[in-house]
Order: sequence, then C-alpha cells, then structure tokens
Amino acid sequence: MKSRLLTLAFAASLFAPLSYAQTAQGIVVDQGYARATVPGQTSGGAYLTLENKGKHADALLSAQSSTAQSVELHTMKMEGDVMRMREVNRIDLAAGEKVSMAPSKGYHIMLMGLKAPLKAGDKVPLTLQFEKAGKQETLLEVRDGKATADNGKHGEHHKH
Repeated sequence: MKSRLLTLAFAASLFAPLSYAQTAQGIVVDQGYARATVPGQTSGGAYLTLENKGKHADALLSAQSSTAQSVELHTMKMEGDVMRMREVNRIDLAAGEKVSMAPSKGYHIMLMGLKAPLKAGDKVPLTLQFEKAGKQETLLEVRDGKATADNGKHGEHHKH
C-alpha cells in the first residue's frame, strides 16, 4: 500500500509543472501559453504572468526555446492610432510586483523563426533568464487563438 502511494505521488509530481505556478528565487511564473500558428507563419506570441514575491527587485533578461531560432522580449503600446511593438532588453520586476503578459497590451514574448507551426495542445519549452533568480524552465501550452497569416508577419501592419 505504501509503495502504491509513493508511486502515485511520484507520477503526480511529473505533471505538476504543467498545471501549477513555478517559483525560482521568489519569481513565480504562471498562466503561460503560446498562441497557435498557421502554416507558413514564422513567428508566434507567448504570454505568461511573472510575480516577484521576493524582497528585492529582479528582471527578466532573456528567454530561449528549442521551438524557435530566437526569442525576443517585446512591448507594445498604442501611439495615436498605430500599435507599436518594440524589442526590450529586460522586463523589470520590483519586489512584490506582478507583470501579466497578454495579447495586444504591454509585454509579450516573440518566438522568432519557428521551426514548425505551433498547434493547439502542443507544449513549448521556454527557459527564462532572470538577473538574480537565474534560469527557470517552464512549459507553455499552445492554445487556439486568433492566429492568422498576418500575425506571423510581425511588423508588416504594425510599426516597430
């Protein structure tokens, strides 16, 4: 009986990173997902929530994924009637601050040079590099979105 419980506990721990927030050195990464893409789309967006539960400021410096040739941190905002997207060098996280990435506002992560289309239900590995907390691995679920062929042509309809 005891070995059965241990086996069940071990099996459950294998799936924990897919469904629960992950914490490294006070940084909680939660609600991560990437948008599904269409054939021929060369880039995709990823979104997550970062919360600094530590007592000191930290910053997300970069990200990497085996699903893309490169990964960039971006911000977007409306300037007049034009949506402008820009790559940023870092996303600062003050102590106690939460940053929620979402489509069409604030920060997001761009997966550039996708090696294959992102299909709903797939998992995208993502390594986040924080200034103080170091590296943190996470898995993003690919969700259906409003992905269109234009989304993959990042910047053609938006100004950087």
